[in-house]
Amino acid sequence: MMKNKIEGKVAIITGGASGIGETTARLFADHGVRMIVIADIQDELGQQVAISIGTDKCNYVHCDVTDEEQVKALVESTVQNYGQLDIMFSNAGIVSSSDQTVVDLDFSAFDRLFAINVRGMAACVKHAARAMVEGGVRGSIVCTASVAGTRGGKRRTDYHMSKHAVLGLVRSASLQLGVHGIRVNCVSPHGLATPLTCESYNMSAEEVEKIFEPHIPLKGVALRAGHVADAVLFLACGDSEFISGHDLVVDGGFISR
Repeated sequence: MMKNKIEGKVAIITGGASGIGETTARLFADHGVRMIVIADIQDELGQQVAISIGTDKCNYVHCDVTDEEQVKALVESTVQNYGQLDIMFSNAGIVSSSDQTVVDLDFSAFDRLFAINVRGMAACVKHAARAMVEGGVRGSIVCTASVAGTRGGKRRTDYHMSKHAVLGLVRSASLQLGVHGIRVNCVSPHGLATPLTCESYNMSAEEVEKIFEPHIPLKGVALRAGHVADAVLFLACGDSEFISGHDLVVDGGFISR
């Protein structure tokens, strides 16, 4: 694989302290990024990741994406400290806390999930786009969606709804920001045994993988965070310079069944 695909770029990764975000941060570091700003609410984990990558290349900032002022401050401090923002990977999100169906929706849980998965995602896109437009940067914004964003579900209704909203955000933002040379895309993985997913299911990684594996047509390989990170890198770098408004599915053929 050719290295240094994002050499000299400045990137923000929300939800970067673990899972897909952490793996993507490490991949970005391998590809010549000038600075990665990891944003999360898991302070200890985030600081450990930044130190392990190297503080000359990675910085951790506490940011709760449900608070727009914190998102705004995250973007503004990044531009102030490093001169510009080239890549926003809006990855922070949660899984539904229960197997909610339409007839028994708990709207307190619903509102919390939407505050992170939808409102937080929109805040990240909004403020990253503003910084890129103001700085004259032909940047790349990548959001974490899900195969749940293109299918209905027998349970976790709120989660499916939130990921459908992400696709709407990406498609609308790509139309609006193209005039500025800013690309907006999303990556949609199938179920992945990240620490967050395992916590939500109250299962080990092996147990979670056993739930997802039978539904994947592609056999002989298990979905890993690295597969998703590779897709994010592709959407963030020049290899995809004419791709915008696209949902890059990483699911081993799941939605083609």
